[in-house]
Amino acid sequence: MDSDGEEEAAATPGAATPTPAAGRLKGCPELSVDGDMREMAKTAAWSVSSCKPGNGVSSLRDDSLDTYWQSDGAQPHMVNIQFQKKVQLQLVVLYVDFKLDESYTPSKISIRAGDGFHNLKEIKTVDLLKPVGWVHISLSGTDPRETFIHTFMLQIAVLANHLNGRDTHVRQIKIYGPRPNHVPHQPFHFTSRECIMYSTVR
Repeated sequence: MDSDGEEEAAATPGAATPTPAAGRLKGCPELSVDGDMREMAKTAAWSVSSCKPGNGVSSLRDDSLDTYWQSDGAQPHMVNIQFQKKVQLQLVVLYVDFKLDESYTPSKISIRAGDGFHNLKEIKTVDLLKPVGWVHISLSGTDPRETFIHTFMLQIAVLANHLNGRDTHVRQIKIYGPRPNHVPHQPFHFTSRECIMYSTVR
């Protein structure tokens, strides 16, 4: 299990997260997320269910699209991201490339969350259609008020590959959550009704 110390991935301030077409996701050429989100997994502990020598978990976090994690075993292939404390997460972004990786490219992915391996629950399943680029997977629920999940652990499971491939290639993974003070121009985030009444007073 490796602990990642990469610098925070660059996000485009004010850029909207691309909205995928209904059905299967295809990927976007550029990584762009809302400016009020930050990359959360730089201090998390990462592990994978299996890997080929030289294509391990570090390849998912080296900020290079030329390297990749390659699994080496039976499906599902899993990436585990464990946090030291409970965190709020909104978005998972993967870089995959069907043109380069063909049958190694994921076609179905499951996202699971929980306190640890003992109680992970599936929160989202997505299908991919020959994706090339960054695939954005929102973690928000069906209720519009559920904009994030609150968890100690996230697991990304590759359930199937294109062309019935066995092992998988994933080139990068980024995990985003809300910035601590997401109210513009406010040093603190007020939650009580009494404080909110005076939150704009200078």
